[in-house]
Amino acid sequence: QVQLVESGGGFVQAGESLTLSCVPSGTISTFVNMGWYRQAPGKEREFVAFISSGGSTNYASSVAGRFTASRDNSKNMLFLQMNAVKVEDTGVYYCNGFSDSGQWHWGQGTQVIVSS
Repeated sequence: QVQLVESGGGFVQAGESLTLSCVPSGTISTFVNMGWYRQAPGKEREFVAFISSGGSTNYASSVAGRFTASRDNSKNMLFLQMNAVKVEDTGVYYCNGFSDSGQWHWGQGTQVIVSS
């Protein structure tokens, strides 16, 4: 099964910006919907952002106004622009995609650490 590969994580200071990327590991026709989730240490995985094939977006209240999800449908790529990051944004960020063949695809995650 095609997996998604995240990149762009790292160490940042509070208030700075970071951009995450997500790309399929193999060939896939198209993703209908794509999204970002995150998991902080000791906590469950939580929803961060959603973007449809048509570009409609939805965000968790904790990141709305600071994070922006976008996608390149021609390459099935997904991005997350993270602005004004906070210490509580620390965690492993995962992308997912729901393909037109009816399957969910997940990545292995990329670590984001925000220091104060």
